[in-house]
Amino acid sequence: MRSLQSGHSMERRKHPRTELNEPAYVSVGGSVMACTVCNISADGAAIEVDNPAFVPSRFRLVMASDRSVRDCEVVWIQHNRIGVTFRD
Repeated sequence: MRSLQSGHSMERRKHPRTELNEPAYVSVGGSVMACTVCNISADGAAIEVDNPAFVPSRFRLVMASDRSVRDCEVVWIQHNRIGVTFRD
């Protein structure tokens, strides 16, 4: 586990993030898109997708490893990386 906190900026997260490189899926209305979970915390995650334009503001994130499902809401997008908060 690697800390992502910087000594120069204020960390706004309540929970520490864990660095990952795990396959997962964005699932919405029967449609599924592959993604990679870059980091995760108790409150949210950062994922990478091929084309963020196809990711809706709310979706389900399904982890490939254990098929766990989290309801998500997009909070930011930077290039192909999307930050989400967990709604459940």
